[in-house]
Amino acid sequence: MAVHIRGKSYVPPSSGRLATTAAPSIINVPAAAPAIAPAFSAAPASPPAAAAPAAATTGGAHADAGGTSGQEDSGKLVQIKSPMIGTFYRSSSPDKPVYVKVGDRVAKGDTVCVVEAMKLFNEIESEVAGKIVKVLVEDAQPIEYDQPLFLVDPA
Repeated sequence: MAVHIRGKSYVPPSSGRLATTAAPSIINVPAAAPAIAPAFSAAPASPPAAAAPAAATTGGAHADAGGTSGQEDSGKLVQIKSPMIGTFYRSSSPDKPVYVKVGDRVAKGDTVCVVEAMKLFNEIESEVAGKIVKVLVEDAQPIEYDQPLFLVDPA
């Protein structure tokens, strides 16, 4: 009996000879395999389509909560977004004061919060100078990459 390893046939050592003829390297794929592939490609496309209206609704709810003046002012407000996934903290420890509050003025490079990712605390700095108009995230809340954290009025 011969053993096939990586395209070569080997004869057990009891016969004392080694055959190096190439074995066929054809992989038989079951006929049902192509029917499974469309199911995987169709399934992920369906949930994001359903999630997109929910995200649009959520965004609309935030805009409506601000009132009509919030919608008019949102054109000039700048968002400070999260550069990573992690847990949002407004201060460096529970007994310390928060980095920024609504109404505080920040300069470019000022620390506005801390994001914990894998037990490392990363200080998030403001990318724009201005006044903090709104804090969009609660303390100790999980956040996603590119999620808006603060609204800043650069004026």
